[in-house]
Amino acid sequence: MMRRRSMPWIHRWSRQLLGAVAVLGALNTAYLTYLKVSGDPATCPITQSCDRVLTSPYAEFLGIPLPLLGLLAYLSMAIFALVPLAINSDSQRELRSQLEEWSWLLLFAGGTAMAIFSGYLMYLLFFKIGGLCIYCLASAFFSASLFLLTIVGRSWDDIGQMVFIGIVVGMVTLIGTLGVYSLAEGPAPGTPGKNIPAITGSPEPTKGGWPITTDSGPAELALAEHLTATGAKMYGAYWCPHCHEQKLLLGKEAFSKINYIECAPEAKNPQPKVCELAGITSFPTWEINGKLEKGVQEGEKLGQLSGYQGKTNFKYSLGKR
Repeated sequence: MMRRRSMPWIHRWSRQLLGAVAVLGALNTAYLTYLKVSGDPATCPITQSCDRVLTSPYAEFLGIPLPLLGLLAYLSMAIFALVPLAINSDSQRELRSQLEEWSWLLLFAGGTAMAIFSGYLMYLLFFKIGGLCIYCLASAFFSASLFLLTIVGRSWDDIGQMVFIGIVVGMVTLIGTLGVYSLAEGPAPGTPGKNIPAITGSPEPTKGGWPITTDSGPAELALAEHLTATGAKMYGAYWCPHCHEQKLLLGKEAFSKINYIECAPEAKNPQPKVCELAGITSFPTWEINGKLEKGVQEGEKLGQLSGYQGKTNFKYSLGKR
């Protein structure tokens, strides 16, 4: 009499492993979502580029914070993996069997989409953003692990169906991702509101930032002189697209008069200690009359904050977003 072949251990524990990896991925992306929404600085071991990655134009997808989408994806994978395990009564055996069959297809489709999307994000990380975020690398590892576990975690009876689903999901994910991010890369990363010219030249900034392509008017020059005379400071980072928006609003002549403090340690003329002592947690941040004001500010707002009484016919505005 032949001995019945035992089930491989990976098949017995695949759903638990998938659930565990998905939960780890959810915790990782939940932290990144908090950082993205709150603007707090990241605790980034090994590298110091996490904030640069989170504030890049690629950190949003269709206007939604990218970590939030990752969090939802990991939570969905955890649900698909673990819900069938909660059904263990004999009376519901048929329901569990159906759930297992459908959830495996959903797990495979989700794992495929996440792996392809993460692969493209790794391309952006290394070749577009030029930073290194340990949390992003961890998320890519979790996504790849989920994809591999869905393949080896069960015996697939219909390999053709599996390949077909993988090809369709992969093509839709890749085409959709390329289409959406082509909009982000359109004029250039960090392109400001429609009343400000687009960044020209290379989409990647030098250590001194993107070139300022706007000319200042009399109002911008007068405002800049007033801000400097009253001790106002602007804190920023060369790689920050919103800091470049602020520079474009002022124009190159006026910005040259601003007391600008560069916070990125690897930049040209950096002052990271000054930024740390000032309590700067996001870029750009203005220090005006002893108070910190986060975000890009139009000329009118800077005038109100600083008590400026001069010309107000500013040349540029952010326009409607």
